[in-house]
Amino acid sequence: MPPEEPHRIECHLDRLLAERDMTLAELAARVDVTIANLSILKNNRAKAIRFSTLTAICRELDCQPGDVVSYRASG
Repeated sequence: MPPEEPHRIECHLDRLLAERDMTLAELAARVDVTIANLSILKNNRAKAIRFSTLTAICRELDCQPGDVVSYRASG
């Protein structure tokens, strides 16, 4: 089996949280997700995100999915 290619999706939770003066722990409580799982997402180590989680993050941060994650072209 060939090695898994690293994904090119980047998460922008750090910036969004800073702009809203909110901690990761506060967001975790509001969206009912563990701090550990949000940390994995925030540090670009997540391999997937549930739409329900993304919906809750967007609701609590008053943003769009494209504000949370973006695609980084190679290079």
